[in-house]
Amino acid sequence: MAKSTDPRLSHQTLRIMRIFIERPQDSLAGSDIWKETGVFTGTLYPILLRLERAGWLESKWEQLDPSKAGRPRKRLYQLTGLGYNKARSALAELVVPNGSPSWKS
Repeated sequence: MAKSTDPRLSHQTLRIMRIFIERPQDSLAGSDIWKETGVFTGTLYPILLRLERAGWLESKWEQLDPSKAGRPRKRLYQLTGLGYNKARSALAELVVPNGSPSWKS
């Protein structure tokens, strides 16, 4: 899909993006993401769609015969280079530095 503006980075969106950052080469189904994040499907799939429209993710249908597999095909999502860079930057901004605060007298 074509790149548009950056998506809103809600808490749920950042949780989803962290899964992709941890495994940037993997193609993940919505069910895989749901199991790891606990983000419900009514929230998950609209977020995945926004991320795909923004060019952060790309998706394709799983290549299998549903009748042989005994289940429907899954839509697989994968991180793009743009998505990797944007998500790493957004997640890095959330990191709190270690160490003690510096107090001025």
